[in-house]
Amino acid sequence: MKKAFVLAAAAIFAFASNAKAQTNLQTFYDLSRNHVTTTLEGYYGDKWGDTFFFIDYDFNAKNEKKVNQGVSGSYFEIARGLNFWKESALKDLSAHVEYNGGVGFGNQNFLLGANYLLHNADFSNTFTFELMYKTFNNGASSNCPIQFTFVWGMQDIFGVEGLRFSGFADIWGENVVNFAENGLKQDGFVFISEPQIWYNVGRHFGVDNLSIGGEVEFSVNFAGYHGFKCRPCLGTKWVF
Repeated sequence: MKKAFVLAAAAIFAFASNAKAQTNLQTFYDLSRNHVTTTLEGYYGDKWGDTFFFIDYDFNAKNEKKVNQGVSGSYFEIARGLNFWKESALKDLSAHVEYNGGVGFGNQNFLLGANYLLHNADFSNTFTFELMYKTFNNGASSNCPIQFTFVWGMQDIFGVEGLRFSGFADIWGENVVNFAENGLKQDGFVFISEPQIWYNVGRHFGVDNLSIGGEVEFSVNFAGYHGFKCRPCLGTKWVF
């Protein structure tokens, strides 16, 4: 996930309250923008719900000779799911509170809403739907300050053990000015989705922590650009 220099927030990765805690480091090479992004991501469940966070660093700072010198920006999200009714019929419905912001980001957001989880018996396949009210600051505004997020995770897809398909899709209302072919354009919404595919290659040589794969960023009116963009990335993931 690469969120530095964006104009608004993206998605939350949510699991059931009894899912395993996990911290992982993802490293991506962006094939269209030619730079590296790292993502430190963590998920932790407890008796009151769950906590998810990630922090991105873009390594795209260049000197006058256009040589990369290090970090150009960072982006951070932290979300808390609250569920005190895990033994009831509404056990898959959680309250949701979230904060997004970063360096070089220009805007920060607080989000408040709810999420609903669908899953199979062993939680190897999960689908989360989130609906949230979104605040804006630093001059940002929205005629429809609502964000809808869909998050998925599917393990051993196509019957291939160790092959995982995951990702998110976000759409929210925000008044943004973007670069277009014929100049600047005012847009009223933002969409972004980042499907990822990972193969646990390390399982073949006794290092189950290591996966290889990548993601594709599909976006509309995102990160200062009007219209549709497609940005593929290659990556590795290490689970601590």
